[in-house]
Amino acid sequence: MTNHPSIKPKERAAILDSLRAGVVPRIGQRHIQVGRAREVEALVQNIDRISEGGSAIRFVIGEYGSGKTFFINLIRSIALEKKLVALHADLTVDRRLQSTGGHARSLYAELVRNASTRAKPDGNAFPSIVERFVTSAMEEAEQQGCSPQVVIQERIKSLNELLGGYDFSQVILAFWRGHDTGNETLKSDALRWLRGEFATKTEARQALGVRVIVEDANIYDQLKLLALFVRLAGYGGILVCLDEMVNLYKITQTQSRNSNYEQVLRIVNDCLQGGVSGLGFLFGGTPDFLMDPRRGLYSYPALQGRLSENRFLKDGLADYSGPVLRLPNLTQEELFVLLRNLIHIHANGDARAYLLPEQGIKSFMAHCSQKIGEAYFRTPRTTITSFLSMLAVLEQNPGVNLSDLIEHLPVSGDANPDLSAPDDLSSEPFSARSNDDLTSFKL
Repeated sequence: MTNHPSIKPKERAAILDSLRAGVVPRIGQRHIQVGRAREVEALVQNIDRISEGGSAIRFVIGEYGSGKTFFINLIRSIALEKKLVALHADLTVDRRLQSTGGHARSLYAELVRNASTRAKPDGNAFPSIVERFVTSAMEEAEQQGCSPQVVIQERIKSLNELLGGYDFSQVILAFWRGHDTGNETLKSDALRWLRGEFATKTEARQALGVRVIVEDANIYDQLKLLALFVRLAGYGGILVCLDEMVNLYKITQTQSRNSNYEQVLRIVNDCLQGGVSGLGFLFGGTPDFLMDPRRGLYSYPALQGRLSENRFLKDGLADYSGPVLRLPNLTQEELFVLLRNLIHIHANGDARAYLLPEQGIKSFMAHCSQKIGEAYFRTPRTTITSFLSMLAVLEQNPGVNLSDLIEHLPVSGDANPDLSAPDDLSSEPFSARSNDDLTSFKL
């Protein structure tokens, strides 16, 4: 067995509990990351660009169960280490990029609620970000011998140039007044406004004296303001991680779906043209979400033109610089390393407590191959879940025969719930409806 980094008990529990339940752990990703080094390197370059005041956008495209969410969480953890603020959320039926019924504001509120920094990786970091901004302004004011309010006003003056920036600045000043006078209600109201929790402009005007609130129509403008503000607070910028983008593909109403794609196009244009500062987006979706000519991003001509694959890619060539990053599947060798790492984590880093030898891993993989074919390593979610369940049985039943246990271990392929056809489509998934369009497509 190879050497491994030490494992904290909190990380061990998060990794094993999450993976056995079929979800991605929020911490400890470095212990189980295998392969995809060039993809990670490309995203790290994007993070560095954001930290320097630039912008970036990536669409992480991969099959269901191929590890998109894990990859996005890994990049998110790297962004935190590089002093970015990470906002993350999953798109759902009730959380979209554009709507008229509060769904976009709900997405914004979820993003800010999940705001994370290196010091607060589990979310709810925005109050501490605002506190840090105010504290640093007080320190600077003390050095200059002037009022902290003067320093704050000078710092946030640049925000006024953006749409909604004046009201944003007034809310920050309101937070400072609450901080200076010990008015916790005023501080709380300011944070509520920043989190998009005011439902009416009247309520916001009574509480803070501002006439603008976060609404469906302005969430992207608000994100641009937040990106500038966190840079003023001493961070590198913001990385917005949006997973489950396939929920846009599943919107049945064409007008509503296209309105969301228009918002995606606006973000793509701004990020590619350098129209925003200190802001990056990481979108996770399936090939259907990207390439379906009837419902996917390719159904919107302007997006298809910007997101089409490099025409020079053939014979195994790769391009990691474009906005679309196709996530490669794991190889059998990489899955073997991953399962070996899980044994190490399960044993709490003690090689003497390993429950399986390497030959046992090979026997398990051979069993999975016989049951579900090559999908066991290409989309390994179910394989990993079954493996951890087997380790749990081995741990709690020391006398069990390994070969008998593997032989009777139920393993099935991942069933993609996103391929249930919307009402106005054929029951076949896009990949089955348009095989001719994908003859040269490789993951």
